[in-house]
Amino acid sequence: MITANQMRAARALLGLDQRQLAEAAGLSLPTIQRMEGSEGQVRGNVESLVKVVDALDRAGVELIGEGALSTASGRGVRLKAGPDAGSGETV
Repeated sequence: MITANQMRAARALLGLDQRQLAEAAGLSLPTIQRMEGSEGQVRGNVESLVKVVDALDRAGVELIGEGALSTASGRGVRLKAGPDAGSGETV
């Protein structure tokens, strides 16, 4: 659904710290910290993941899955596949 790198990058684009994202998503700070500490795909219950994705969406970030096209016409950032990138990782 979302990688820890995507989550951190989305926060950075929005200028949010972990506490602010936790408040926007209605989650605890330790939950956000655990999610961002995951390797690869964020680990957590589906309800918490949906809350984070929804909060980021409301704040103006579109998360783009592997192989997906952006539906927005605005500017964006996508991590190129390469030796330093995870397999198909998009930020």
